Amino acid sequence: MTDKFLFMLGLARKAGSVIIGTELVTKNLASGKIKLVIYTQNSSANTEKKVTDKCRFYGVECVKIAHDSDTISHAVGKSGSVCVLGITNESFSTQLKSLILNI
Repeated sequence: MTDKFLFMLGLARKAGSVIIGTELVTKNLASGKIKLVIYTQNSSANTEKKVTDKCRFYGVECVKIAHDSDTISHAVGKSGSVCVLGITNESFSTQLKSLILNI
């Protein structure tokens, strides 16, 4: 299941349906573009609060996953640490949510 989730995340990235990074995600939440926000288990408490508060305010679902930022960085093909992702495509967000619930 985990491999399927990471594969789907990489596919969404290649399709241009992923916004990466806390600042970009929080800025794009207001536009209504983002359908799902995913953040990693090793996100800082400040990042977690910032993201969950913004999601609650704009009515966007926010999910904490059991992967660390290095695993997610590798899945989306980014160097460095990626803690927050915004999914902009409704189909990908639905698929990823179902995979997260099955992990």
